Amino acid sequence: MLAQMLGDQEIANSYRNTAQDYARKWTQLASDGDHTRLAFDRPGTWSQKYNLVWDRVLGLNLFAPGVVQKEVSWYEKQNTYFGFPLDSRLAYAKLDWESWCATLAPSNAVFRALFAGLYNFANQTPTRVPLSDWYWTIDGTQVGFQARPVVGALYMKLLANAPVWRKWASGRE
Repeated sequence: MLAQMLGDQEIANSYRNTAQDYARKWTQLASDGDHTRLAFDRPGTWSQKYNLVWDRVLGLNLFAPGVVQKEVSWYEKQNTYFGFPLDSRLAYAKLDWESWCATLAPSNAVFRALFAGLYNFANQTPTRVPLSDWYWTIDGTQVGFQARPVVGALYMKLLANAPVWRKWASGRE
């Protein structure tokens, strides 16, 4: 995108082709039926694919919509009262990445269902500290970290909605 903005279409095309090829290969290697793996050589594992949100926000469209839908459906199955875990290893979540994954939801209803755990955590955590971004989905207690700038990720849904952020970026109400 940057090469294209600078007017170098040849380099832009080269990078775009490489990115499309890598996205295709990743999709094949990571596939594990109804979700993607934590690591290529680890069948039966899974992890949040939070960086898929940037494919949408930046309008890259490198990943097929089916990849995102499969992941979001998987997160719905993993969801608890306090959210869905970061991966298959332990039941802790990262607030920022969980928000990014929820933003991938195909509808407001699914987004709200996935985001509800973040709300429940922030509203009901027994660990009364400035908002932690690393917590247990089992009971909503803090694992580590608190009051870090990454909690700004709670606004990812707004960033993914171009008409909304353009309105506020322009200064018009």
